[in-house]
Amino acid sequence: MVEAIISGGLGQLIIDIIATFSIYVIVVLSLNLEAGYTGIPNFGKMLGVAVGAFTVASISGRLGVIMYNAVHTEKITYENFARQSSMIMTTINQWLGEHYLYSIILLAITILLAIIVGGIIGYIVSYPSIRLKGDYLAITLLAMAEAARIIGYNYPPIAGGTLGIQVPDPFYFAGENRYLFATIFIAVIALLVYIYYNKLLNTPLGRTLRAIRDNEDAAKALGKDIVSFRKKVIIIGTATAALAGALYAYYSTSVIATAYHRVAWTFWPWVMLILGGMANNKGVITGTFFFVLLRTLIIRYKGLLAGYLPFNVVWLDYLLLSIALAVILMIRPQGIIPEKPIKTIKDKKQ
Repeated sequence: MVEAIISGGLGQLIIDIIATFSIYVIVVLSLNLEAGYTGIPNFGKMLGVAVGAFTVASISGRLGVIMYNAVHTEKITYENFARQSSMIMTTINQWLGEHYLYSIILLAITILLAIIVGGIIGYIVSYPSIRLKGDYLAITLLAMAEAARIIGYNYPPIAGGTLGIQVPDPFYFAGENRYLFATIFIAVIALLVYIYYNKLLNTPLGRTLRAIRDNEDAAKALGKDIVSFRKKVIIIGTATAALAGALYAYYSTSVIATAYHRVAWTFWPWVMLILGGMANNKGVITGTFFFVLLRTLIIRYKGLLAGYLPFNVVWLDYLLLSIALAVILMIRPQGIIPEKPIKTIKDKKQ
């Protein structure tokens, strides 16, 4: 029954939408924490995603070889791991497919490492937030993200350079249902992240972050350490984005630096956030879902319009989504689900 659903075009389309939505919703939730709640214009969102993917690319395959060699007399050897990764991963994946426990261990260790590395990078990146604000901070974060992508592209040991690198497939055991199992796993992680962020922001911390966003001077007057809060937010946001990058790397089973560009992992998340409504996690879910659904359908079926358009069909999704964003900003600038005002004690009594 499952195989019949997967083999159908509709089933695969649904799986693609759910997987893409789940990965992007993790990214947009972290952006909402930074920009929506705290007022940090993070136009370097790509940085966290790329760091997570590059961590998986540089560690998972090598860790897989170490685990394989530890239990086999016939060892895997290589001269250039990045260039030989495809051949090495063929052997590693077959082994992981027969040993579920090693798949789970490899997946857990590398995802945890991606989150930790993302947090460390977030800590380093947070220093500009102490001195810079507004446009200056946005451009600085964007430049840092571009620097990470360029390093990954030009230093092959990290992510294979211009050719990319294969990563182990911890879902190889599922065979033809591999993408279904991977999608379920990613969707569960996205749900856990959503629950965590809801609990985190429905505490006094959420009100403090809004106060910092709306009026830093007033927050300082109440004794709030603005620098400390901004640092923590960037660290949490970058670590969360790194989690999304690691999941995307495992879903696609390969990493190439050019796939982590500012349009896909910075500008699109901003569009999703604006579309759904800032400082509102339900708005994040709504905006991300409609964006992913619309873009997936456009990409899948735009070829049918190739003969009727006066321009190359490859630009259709960019054009339509840009128009959709402009319309939303004109008609409903607060997003589909606007931010709810915080009720005071007096308002609650009334």
